Amino acid sequence: MVKKMRHWFLPGPLEEEPDDLPPGPRAEPPDTAVVDAWAKAEGVHAARLARVAGRLGALDDRLLRGPEGWRHRLAFIEAADLSWLNGDRVSSDRLALWISMRLSGAQDDPNALARIGWAVRRLTGGPGPKADLAAFLDRRDPENIEGSAERFEDRAGGWQDVMTAATDLHPITRACMGFHLWSLAGLGQLGDQVEAAVTAARIAASDGNGTIFAPLAMGGAGGLRASGLPSERLARWLDGMNSALLAAMRNLDEIEIWDARAESAMLQLSGRTPTTLRSILVQWPLISAPMAEALSGASRAAVQRNLTWLEEQGLIREMTGQRRFRVWSATI
Repeated sequence: MVKKMRHWFLPGPLEEEPDDLPPGPRAEPPDTAVVDAWAKAEGVHAARLARVAGRLGALDDRLLRGPEGWRHRLAFIEAADLSWLNGDRVSSDRLALWISMRLSGAQDDPNALARIGWAVRRLTGGPGPKADLAAFLDRRDPENIEGSAERFEDRAGGWQDVMTAATDLHPITRACMGFHLWSLAGLGQLGDQVEAAVTAARIAASDGNGTIFAPLAMGGAGGLRASGLPSERLARWLDGMNSALLAAMRNLDEIEIWDARAESAMLQLSGRTPTTLRSILVQWPLISAPMAEALSGASRAAVQRNLTWLEEQGLIREMTGQRRFRVWSATI
């Protein structure tokens, strides 16, 4: 009987070789592994997601058929509500004056107004974050940045890689994931959540034709609270979006009824100023006389005369109760 010999260059059985080496570093999971957790969360809340997506589709269809001013009005309201995320608490009247005429008071924070003004611009139009996130955020690395410093474009690239890996998720789920990964990617500035929320709002509505953004804060900002596992965060996000969508549709219902009532009442008036003011009041939640003058191109006397008439007819109401720096809103 021939005895079998083991070649010297072949490794012996695994059990014969004791593992005396210290444990080495474990491989970190890829950044895109987080997508799996959000995919599972999406499956858990599929029915709720479908209902919210249906409401967003209804808003998209309504805005597609409605006047352009509706989009601006909803963006204006959403941006003012988002300002509370950073503690800025920019009121609608101050925001209106800033955006329309770049006017601010001594008590206003110019940086806060600029941040929320940026939000209004991004919620009303322009290329979305998918094309160029740095351009969308108006953020670029300085040319003289040191070689050891982490570049914003690199951080943004990591976040975008994860978002690209999540293309099979519903845009609403992907928006929620992107919002909660924002600070982890190092994209926030001093805890600024407005950028993250505006970016997410654009992503959530990326399949739409009428709506440019998905409302997130109109019904309260509870859906943007960052705590819990992806399933918990997505559940809050969907509930918050549902409330915001209902608030947006309710606002459109009210302004549509007001617009028809104002148009009927204005039939007795001549000139283009009344019609122009009606259009401005549909587009802006609050207006001042200087705003109306600048936006309409009419004289101060014509604007003041028509505002007085609208107030006498109960179509608008003055919001400040002051004699100077007065602001009006449609009576809805």
